[in-house]
Amino acid sequence: MKNEYLLLTPGPLSTSQSVKAVMMQDFCTWDDDYNVDVVQKIRTELGRLASNNAEYTVTLMQGSGTASVESAIGSLIPQTGKLLVVNNGAYGARIAEITEYLGIESVVLEFGETESPSLAVIERTLQEEEGITHLAVVHCETTTGMLNPVAEIALLAKRFGKVMILDAMSSFGGIPFDLADWNIDVMISSSNKCIQGVPGFGFVIVKNAIMASSKGIARSLSLDLVSQWETMEKSRGKWRFTSPTHVVRAFSAALDELAQEGGIEARFKRYQQNQRLLVQGMRELGFETLLADGLHSPIITSFYSPKASNYDFKRFYDALKQEGFVIYPGKVSNADCFRIGNIGEIYREDIERLLSAIAKVKFW
Repeated sequence: MKNEYLLLTPGPLSTSQSVKAVMMQDFCTWDDDYNVDVVQKIRTELGRLASNNAEYTVTLMQGSGTASVESAIGSLIPQTGKLLVVNNGAYGARIAEITEYLGIESVVLEFGETESPSLAVIERTLQEEEGITHLAVVHCETTTGMLNPVAEIALLAKRFGKVMILDAMSSFGGIPFDLADWNIDVMISSSNKCIQGVPGFGFVIVKNAIMASSKGIARSLSLDLVSQWETMEKSRGKWRFTSPTHVVRAFSAALDELAQEGGIEARFKRYQQNQRLLVQGMRELGFETLLADGLHSPIITSFYSPKASNYDFKRFYDALKQEGFVIYPGKVSNADCFRIGNIGEIYREDIERLLSAIAKVKFW
């Protein structure tokens, strides 16, 4: 059964019929056909996509993407650790909130939601603030759609001897980069983003040496990343607790489809073409982007709401949904805007149909 509408969001997103189809079969969490053939295949393929360097290991973790972020932060930063959080949006703020819940000492550099993080400020903080052991930043901040200068930030972290943690939730699989080339020590993403699977688990890719030296740090039983990793390593892909079997099999199929499309480079090209067509068409319809073009990611774009007195987002949203499209409300604190994503099983003809639908439903 096809969806009645496309999800133009940064995840969950619209998936292919073949990804949906594999969820029709049930699997046992203890069976080798599942653990070895599916889970281990996923771990191997994610490692290959993440880096050409063999010094990384992959661990899958049940739950939302945020659960995996919390798992990584709570399992890899020791009691004596101190995290520098680079924050320019809701998801950087969420990392800071996680440190508060877990009682981890942190320093939060607050940048505006439409502001690219200042490398000079980050460098000065690393020079002047004592005790920092780790640095965390979000790659694609979907609050606005901004792409942050991760490679440059990670280079600073390396120069000052800090462990670099990257939240690549909305970018991994859709934007080409190599963890080793970018000096990333820890990366977190999830099943329902650019790999184009469905929600249900996240994954953490960590340098082997860091994972092996972090036993006993975890502040949670269910989110103990190192214990999960040890179980998967020793038991050939077995999860400690009940795994989301249907979601995992869907993700395996999604990885196959990524390869069939031509890999991350090809998917990035499609996403980029989608986003550029979207921006061009929206501007022709009279809409303005929140960010300057140089700050845009190919994942999601924020547009200012029309200034017309009779504009209402809920009415606009409902009208577009009737035309077969679901968009996102704005998340910026100081601007009235809405967001449109273009990742997932979305192609040029879908963006063209969306633009026609927006032209049709404009009521202001």
